[in-house]
Amino acid sequence: MKFKIAYLSVLTLLTLTVQAQNGNWKNLFNGKDLSGWKAVAGKATFEVKDGVIEGTAVHGTGNTFLITEEMYTDFILEVDLKINHISSNSGVMARGQFDPAARNGQGLVYGYQIEADPTPRAWSGGIYDEARRGWFYPLDLNPAAKSAFKMGEWNTYRIEAIGNTIKTWVNGQEVAYFVDDMDAKGFIGLQVHSIQNKEDEGRKTYFRNVRIQTENLKPIPFKGDVFVVSTLKNELTDLEKKNGWKLLFDGKTSKGWVGAYKDKFPEKGWNIQDGTLTIQKSDGSESNSFGDIVTTEMYSAFDLAFDFKITEGANSGVKYFVTLSEGNKGSAIGLEYQILDDVNHPDAKQGIDGNRTLASLYDLIKANKQPRFVRKPGEWNQGRIIVYPDNKVEHYINGVKVVEYQRGSKEYRDLVAISKYKVWQNFGEAKEGRILLQDHGDEVSYKNIKIKPLK
Repeated sequence: MKFKIAYLSVLTLLTLTVQAQNGNWKNLFNGKDLSGWKAVAGKATFEVKDGVIEGTAVHGTGNTFLITEEMYTDFILEVDLKINHISSNSGVMARGQFDPAARNGQGLVYGYQIEADPTPRAWSGGIYDEARRGWFYPLDLNPAAKSAFKMGEWNTYRIEAIGNTIKTWVNGQEVAYFVDDMDAKGFIGLQVHSIQNKEDEGRKTYFRNVRIQTENLKPIPFKGDVFVVSTLKNELTDLEKKNGWKLLFDGKTSKGWVGAYKDKFPEKGWNIQDGTLTIQKSDGSESNSFGDIVTTEMYSAFDLAFDFKITEGANSGVKYFVTLSEGNKGSAIGLEYQILDDVNHPDAKQGIDGNRTLASLYDLIKANKQPRFVRKPGEWNQGRIIVYPDNKVEHYINGVKVVEYQRGSKEYRDLVAISKYKVWQNFGEAKEGRILLQDHGDEVSYKNIKIKPLK
């Protein structure tokens, strides 16, 4: 009898341990049929075979989603996903939205999608705003995570959507960290992407072990130095603070900024309102109306991120390694991340081979970007400049790397020699300099200006 009691106690302990490890998981897929789910928006098919959901691509239809009938707010979701062919792009909707009347009654799914990317681009686990704002977390922002997804194998996705934060993992690898407050509630969805080629009809995407937690959530903290994308105004996450980021604009005051060649902030022209820093429109001239503003601090190697919003036809720029020592008239001299309405401003057609377009290294290197990664005037875009300690420099637009060069290299100096900057000796090669926001006579707004010095 004593042995039997002890045996039962061990079983109870094991049971409690397993329950604690499993947390409050609820299976969203019963392994037998599609109860609790419905297919919408496209004509791809879903069926259950051997405990697996098989999504089959159909030519001539749009993206198709198998979505939960129940809606969710805060949750932790895990799902296994397998892709065998490069054409079978897929994804998992988190807090997804559906407009049944859109597309002439075919319906439209939109919202946060965690990517499953079988192409060499390898953005699996990145975050895409389906049918709405486009990419927010391409894996150019986290190259180390590009190798996490395995073609032809089961991949375990973990998605935490808690409050205004979405974090993703693929096979245990930290991938994306996104802060946004557009959707607080929505469905879970499994995607079969549209296909371009008739010969790809019948390709399958596989899903299994779909489970969710909605109570007593215990998020896993990111341990790595993962870049955080946020659409909020001038707030740093705990992870960013831990990793050395600081705000260059607090959203309320001009602290940390002065006019270029001045000892105080401009009295007019630069307005701070609603967490946004805006240079107002004047006559379109370069730094003649209200003047550029620069940081009071100097920087050498750094990671700089900023959100900007242009008006139609606007021109501006974010400059770095600004020394204020050239004594030139007009805008202070420095390397420039070009900010421009490429469609409506004539400067896009100037220079050499497009090297004055948006996100380019102005007058030196054209930004290698696709129009679909750029948001229109009136919408917020996210810029990023990284200067590494070895003088390698990168420009990003909305998370996509579009420029890469080496300060001081022969290739760099050859470009300077045929540019407008050839008159300044050792242009752009200062050991340190200020960050500058340009007044070019057009209305442009900024927020979320943050920097991390690199050592």
